[in-house]
Amino acid sequence: MASDPALSRELKALREELSTAQRERAGPVAAPEREPSAPPSQPPQDRAEDDHVREQLREFIDEATQFFEQAEKSIAAHPAQSVVGALLVGILIGRLIGRR
Repeated sequence: MASDPALSRELKALREELSTAQRERAGPVAAPEREPSAPPSQPPQDRAEDDHVREQLREFIDEATQFFEQAEKSIAAHPAQSVVGALLVGILIGRLIGRR
């Protein structure tokens, strides 16, 4: 996992929220009996959209984790180049902000 504590906490919180939401939907719900003509509590289209959003969030979390792991490996392999690159980006951002 990424070494940035804030990012790690955020990714963990997202995973926990997804797990909680899945458990709530999958768990038995004590609901009164409905008439056969009553519409379901959630249309199948909404359920499919929820599943799609969950899948996209999982993919985002996985991609972010992989990105930061690769960045850590790259920085560990080339520390001098990483420091020089970060310095140049910092100078560039400082100049852009200073012009306002």
